[in-house]
Amino acid sequence: MGALGALGLPLALGIPETLADKLYALLALAAISSGGAAAIVGWLHRPNRPFGDGAVLPAARASEPPAPERPFDPGAWSLDLLRRLEWRRFEELCAAYFELQGFDGVVRCKAWSTQTVGVQRVRELRAAMTADDAAEGVLVISGKFTREARDFAAKEKLSLIDGGELIARIAALVPEQAAALLQRATQGDYLTPTCPACEVKMVSCTSTEGGRKFWGCPNYPRCKENFFSTHNAPA
Repeated sequence: MGALGALGLPLALGIPETLADKLYALLALAAISSGGAAAIVGWLHRPNRPFGDGAVLPAARASEPPAPERPFDPGAWSLDLLRRLEWRRFEELCAAYFELQGFDGVVRCKAWSTQTVGVQRVRELRAAMTADDAAEGVLVISGKFTREARDFAAKEKLSLIDGGELIARIAALVPEQAAALLQRATQGDYLTPTCPACEVKMVSCTSTEGGRKFWGCPNYPRCKENFFSTHNAPA
């Protein structure tokens, strides 16, 4: 009896009937002969190689490159554009939008896009509605809300609009209205933040510790307002 027979293995690959048996025989041959192993590996790696039972080895799937990011386009509404608007321009946009809707309630608009807004801001909206005896209240941000904030708003029947929903609402307007809002939002310098205290455009500054860039008021040191986290980092 030959070496293969002593091991209880078939003498030829044509003898086994099932796919599992054939693979078993191939692995056994590979263990005996390095030259045979190389041949087996090459045979197994042939794409779309049919087996006796009609099964087909799947062809290798080519990796797909990631889709390129859409460049910033100030001539069309997008979430990127919305988040780049400086805070004062964002609030003006929201006011113009709700004026088109004829909304009669309390509207709070904040350009918070670099942080997730929690329930405290929604509670403040509820308090403002109570003070104004208003039946409706809306909080609009350019970023996202926490689950706790959304749960509280649902219980109090308040409306929360994040950046994605605001873009969808603007897209649902008639084209002329959406275009008018876009022109109003992007007129002049709509990227550089406005100092909330002095109402003048801020300037690029560099911190003395670490050399970090930030927006600062040009009236410093009299005014110490600054912004470190914005989508429009200073150069």
